Amino acid sequence: MSQTNSLARVAPTPPAGRTAARLTRRQKAAIIVRFLLNEGADVPLSELPDALQATLTTQMGTMCYVDRATLMSVVSEFAGELEGMGLTFPHGIAGAISALDGRISPQTAARLRKEAGVRQYGDPWEQIQRTDLDTLVPIILAESAEVAAVVLSKLDVPFAAKLLGRLPGDKARRITVAISRTVAVTPEAVDRIGLVLAAQIDDRPPIAFDDGPVQRVGAILNSSSSALRDDVLSGLDETDGDFASQVRRAIFTFQHIPDRLARTDVPQVIRALEQSVLITALTAAKSTGQENVVEFLLNNMSRRLTDTLREEMEERGAVKQGPGEDAMTEVVNTIRRLEAAGNLVLATVEDGEEAA
Repeated sequence: MSQTNSLARVAPTPPAGRTAARLTRRQKAAIIVRFLLNEGADVPLSELPDALQATLTTQMGTMCYVDRATLMSVVSEFAGELEGMGLTFPHGIAGAISALDGRISPQTAARLRKEAGVRQYGDPWEQIQRTDLDTLVPIILAESAEVAAVVLSKLDVPFAAKLLGRLPGDKARRITVAISRTVAVTPEAVDRIGLVLAAQIDDRPPIAFDDGPVQRVGAILNSSSSALRDDVLSGLDETDGDFASQVRRAIFTFQHIPDRLARTDVPQVIRALEQSVLITALTAAKSTGQENVVEFLLNNMSRRLTDTLREEMEERGAVKQGPGEDAMTEVVNTIRRLEAAGNLVLATVEDGEEAA
């Protein structure tokens, strides 16, 4: 039962003379909390500052009985305050920084937090949970098995399993054994460990790019002409063969469509393209020795559309290199956009099957 419904059930106008004016705000708060708990509502009291939790608990411990008229009056007053509330703000500078997380720059947030002398607002384990594995693994490897055991115990099970799977076998085994020794770990120790790890995560210098160099170079070459792409890759082979190999695996061009695009995803790609662009791309591809890509696309759409496209390709005639490459690039970019939107999944390129 929701808290609103619970309040609505007992919040009619209280009888005349039956008010809660004689009660303090602490007593009223204790009455509201007790009422919500009785109704089965989930009241996240742990999110309150420790001092307020202690005050509320102490207040509840001093109260014995409240008649129904008083309860109705307190609930009615509380419901009225809720209805009249238009906006709330986070508590203190730390709460403001947390509320603006992701909307102000990391540099500004770090400077404000340092100037105010506040720690990361809220539970540091929430920040650790949001940290990517590539960042978290080196930190865990540098910690003792006992500390790592506490970390895995605090994380969500699926995320902890992924983290454990990224660790070397011997380290993973020592951590697993150490979990059995976490029975006597105190909440204060867990909080300190969380703060230390969060501080290490915050201490990383901010980076300017969300994607790595391989993804950035691959994306640029995806939209480049084949001649430029081949020239760049040849140069990379001479200067950094490993980097060139990774870039090749990140590249997705028109010729890779049959190997990486599922047959069932062809119709949605076709629908997302202007027919004139598709005809130009298919005609250009056919004239440049990429008939396998043309047939892959045509064979995985409706027969009527296939016949129509074949006729228009014949009428289109020869396509110049520039417009042809632009059209094929648009087909590739459309597939990439659909992938980024989660509408399709491209097959990955395994080692030894790099894009030429």
